[in-house]
Amino acid sequence: MSCTVLRNVFAGLLLAVVSKGLSVHAAEFGHVPDNITVSEGESVILRCKIDDEVTHKAWLNRSNILFTGRDKWSLDSRVSLVNSNDSDFSIQIEKVAVADEGPYTCSFQARNQPRTAHVYLIVQVPAKIVNISQDVSVNEGSNVNLFCLAVGRPEPTVTWRDFKYGLLSEGEFLDITEIKRHQAEEFECITNNGVAPPDTRRVRVTVNYPPTITDVKNMPAHLGKAAVLRCEAMAVPTASFEWFRDDRRLVETDSNMKIKNEKTRSLLLFNNVTEKHFGNYTCFASNSLGASNASMLLFRESYTPPGGCSVS
Repeated sequence: MSCTVLRNVFAGLLLAVVSKGLSVHAAEFGHVPDNITVSEGESVILRCKIDDEVTHKAWLNRSNILFTGRDKWSLDSRVSLVNSNDSDFSIQIEKVAVADEGPYTCSFQARNQPRTAHVYLIVQVPAKIVNISQDVSVNEGSNVNLFCLAVGRPEPTVTWRDFKYGLLSEGEFLDITEIKRHQAEEFECITNNGVAPPDTRRVRVTVNYPPTITDVKNMPAHLGKAAVLRCEAMAVPTASFEWFRDDRRLVETDSNMKIKNEKTRSLLLFNNVTEKHFGNYTCFASNSLGASNASMLLFRESYTPPGGCSVS
């Protein structure tokens, strides 16, 4: 096709756009949809049905010529000619990219009259989280600011969800003012634009707080029997435990007494209670944020012999 003919075809195209506005349809000579929607990475065929005697034909992307008849002008290896005959003039784009989005025009001359059909290629991209806050550890009472940034076409929505209460928060940013210990958990960011299943990622928020001793009881004991004093403390980081009696730190020098520390509690175990074991004991729980202590009594339990009065 000569440059003069191409100029005439393109001039006819511009004239059609100006005279009819932007909604130039192909219904007068064939069926080409106004919009074609395709996901990034897929292939698409742009079809142009020809029903009249054609002398020249071309496919254009904006002002760039892709094909004139069977002659390929585009340097893009992804673009190929599917059909070029008296009734069908169609092209294919493989592995569609966002840069391919835009208007495409099938233009041809029939009986020296320029005809055009427009199609707008819409490229969709699944929503994807591209940046999100790292897991964070804060002290109770601090403010927490989480972010979750997502991309996609069309523009995706971003929602935050917490698993403990099922609450939702819209938007890329989640702000928690003066966080409390019960708010420590995983928060999930969800982004969606309807193109593919939602993309999700989680952020764990750890709330640090000093120990609080929660389980303290005075315990009765019998001479010669086993007994145990319990001290339970909630803390983040986990508390360390120590036992004291009369301001003296206990060490396991007594073969009848043993200290057993677990994750959230400490046990003071007596294998064989003697007179010297009765008395007041103090549990001391501490971590990097503070300490707490509580006292408890190991006392002689009242005993009622068979058929007699209670003694102690």
